[in-house]
Amino acid sequence: MPRAAGPPTVRLRRLAAELKSLRAEAQLTREQVQEQTGVNQGTLWRIEKGQAKPHTGTLETLFDLYDVPEARRVELLELARGGKQPWWLRQLKDLMPQSYAAYISFESEAKVAHNYESLFVPGLLQTEEYARAALVDGLPRDSGKFELSVQTRMERQRVLGRREDGRDPLELWAVLDEAALRREVGGRSVMRAQLGRLLEVSERPNVTLQVIPFDRGTHPGMLGAFVQLKFGSVAPDIVYVESVAGDIFLEAEAEIDRHSLVFDHLRATALSPRDTSTFIATLIAQ
Repeated sequence: MPRAAGPPTVRLRRLAAELKSLRAEAQLTREQVQEQTGVNQGTLWRIEKGQAKPHTGTLETLFDLYDVPEARRVELLELARGGKQPWWLRQLKDLMPQSYAAYISFESEAKVAHNYESLFVPGLLQTEEYARAALVDGLPRDSGKFELSVQTRMERQRVLGRREDGRDPLELWAVLDEAALRREVGGRSVMRAQLGRLLEVSERPNVTLQVIPFDRGTHPGMLGAFVQLKFGSVAPDIVYVESVAGDIFLEAEAEIDRHSLVFDHLRATALSPRDTSTFIATLIAQ
């Protein structure tokens, strides 16, 4: 039996894609693989979807069947070992929803994040006071889980600085609707501090911040917030959409392209980063 994958990593997604591609090159169905190796069809499906982490023995069996060269075997076995998740996520992942843990894992490995928000300041840019106020949604909530949510949101912001493995900080490009800055989450003092935080963090070389003022009229972002995570040549992009109905990961090429086009439209509609800073400073003065 394969091991449960836990929150998926970029490496596990890439391994899954590679194994599916190798099976296609060998012109074998999952049923044929089961007949020739004994690897269950359901197990193989989960492995190829990145939902299960295969044992080394299972991989070697598949490599033999697919006639995989030695050099490529070594590369794929290294992928199977997986990238390290942030230490704090390893401690907390069993206490949070699987989909959220998965998103944080992806976020920690991404090179670039394109984030559009219509109603809230992006989680990576929130002050702790704003995060606490934003997480109070009027719904029943366990106090322990509430504190965990706040702690998790603050820990996530580590990706904007030098990461544990020495990789460069995440490059964040955030576009916000003016509504996200006007809504007084937590009251005026909390919002004033939050706006000041936005000005501060926008000075970082890896953070680009833009605002779409009300007077720009309608725009495609009004349909809802999303985050597109980019991994360079390591793995395909993904789009994450959070809603009351549940969290969604979009991976189809057409869906990625559509969200890329929408984000390009949004940043073309928004104020420039410099004018955005002036806009925020004006709100603080008001």
